Amino acid sequence: MGYFNAENRVRAEALVELYPEARSATIPLCHLAQEQGGYLSKEAMSEIAELTKTSPVEVLGAASFYDMLHTEPVGTYLLGVCTNIACLLQGGEELLESAKEVFGVEVGETTEDGKFTLEEVECLALCDQAPCAVVNYRYFGSLDRAALERLRDDLVAGRYSETVPPHGTLNRVERHAPPMIPMDEIDEERRRFDEQRRLRAQEKEGSRDA
Repeated sequence: MGYFNAENRVRAEALVELYPEARSATIPLCHLAQEQGGYLSKEAMSEIAELTKTSPVEVLGAASFYDMLHTEPVGTYLLGVCTNIACLLQGGEELLESAKEVFGVEVGETTEDGKFTLEEVECLALCDQAPCAVVNYRYFGSLDRAALERLRDDLVAGRYSETVPPHGTLNRVERHAPPMIPMDEIDEERRRFDEQRRLRAQEKEGSRDA
């Protein structure tokens, strides 16, 4: 039995169809698998390899390159605290230390209840609200220890359920791409373009000879 459930298997096959080469769908499929399970398990990478006509090792190689893809379990909420220059100057390191105390974990660790994983991250481009953090890639700025405590309590109580979904869900609105242009039409267009370029080159050559 495969990793993807019935609904996501249909979505996965549709993703593959969007690309001229199946392997080009690797990263979108990784996000889909992470949406289903919260991280990329070995079973997920094996099925992605099957769909993309590659190998699990190739899928792992691609997935391990990107910070947003996780090959080990993480919490329901992935909290990333920024310590880059703007946040650093506004107390980013102190905020990170507060996060360790508020959540009771070190960077890279997950709380015992499996709800929160703490990360230290690079610039989040929310410099006007430094120091800031992200929870499952949703932004929270102008934070201090008290704000972190409120954020923790609100997440646990479900008060952010409309804006912060469980880890892995990038968006709740499924986007549909237009039908892919058949490759024979693309090849024909390329041939016409190459022919036009050849004729222009001939014309330029003729004008120089004249």
